[in-house]
Amino acid sequence: MSGTKVKHKQINQIHRSTDVFFNIIFIILSLICILPVVFVFSISISSEAGIQKYGYQIIPTELSNAAYMFLWNERGTILHALFISVVVTAVGIILSVLLTTSMGYVLSRNNYALKGFYTWVVFIPMIFNGGMFAGYVVNANILHLRDSIWALILPLAVSSFNVVICKTFFKTTIPNEIVESAKMDGANQMKIFFQIVLPISKPIIATIALFAAFGYWNDWFQASLYISNTNLQSLQSLLNNIQRNIEYIANNPYGGLSLQQYKASMPTESVRMAIAILIIVPIACVYPFFQKYFISGLTIGSVKG
Repeated sequence: MSGTKVKHKQINQIHRSTDVFFNIIFIILSLICILPVVFVFSISISSEAGIQKYGYQIIPTELSNAAYMFLWNERGTILHALFISVVVTAVGIILSVLLTTSMGYVLSRNNYALKGFYTWVVFIPMIFNGGMFAGYVVNANILHLRDSIWALILPLAVSSFNVVICKTFFKTTIPNEIVESAKMDGANQMKIFFQIVLPISKPIIATIALFAAFGYWNDWFQASLYISNTNLQSLQSLLNNIQRNIEYIANNPYGGLSLQQYKASMPTESVRMAIAILIIVPIACVYPFFQKYFISGLTIGSVKG
């Protein structure tokens, strides 16, 4: 018996050189992810004159807090855009989780009469869609979402890929016996879903919530299509507008200086990087809390021994 255990231990043991090799790869991959953020932060604390003279440097030659002071002076615009981003992300996550999990659960049940039809309805958009023009016509002219906060939420609410992930999770994790037992006790489908299925589906809920959070928080394209009202601009849209046109902040409703004064006082390059840091930090702080459930959700459907 002890000989069998030693044999299994030898088979499962990773050679030291292999372990070192993989550790080196993981360190390199970690640096690839971290260094761009460090580089962006370094530019954000560089002086505008130093950037123009020496270019982008990971170790700033001339330090300056002008970018962050400028953002502080423009806190009315920044905080309002941040508020829009937070509202859109929060509402979008709730709506996305409810729609995606409910669709995935329905498609995971073998006795659902329209399962074949709705499977194709979900699968086809993964291959191709109607295109940007068709989407714009539907959202702006038919649904009248233009200059509405719902234009930033509804178009991103459901992803076919996420629905398939949910379907796989529910099919492999929720036994039919649980559902049938609840039906025998008199529970309807809504009660089964909200009181039985969702409470034991934290990994997939966290995974879909994190996917949705990334999508909503980093989105600027919907605002560029449907939003012309500056009061509905998100933080990402604000950054995009600054990158495209320095006059945007000068035309905001919170500013008190003239356009020429803004152009003269604005540290353009470092401000762009400072806003990028402002966008990165919140989502980076949230991710560790979801990491355990996120990894569990991504490994659903794997072969279990």
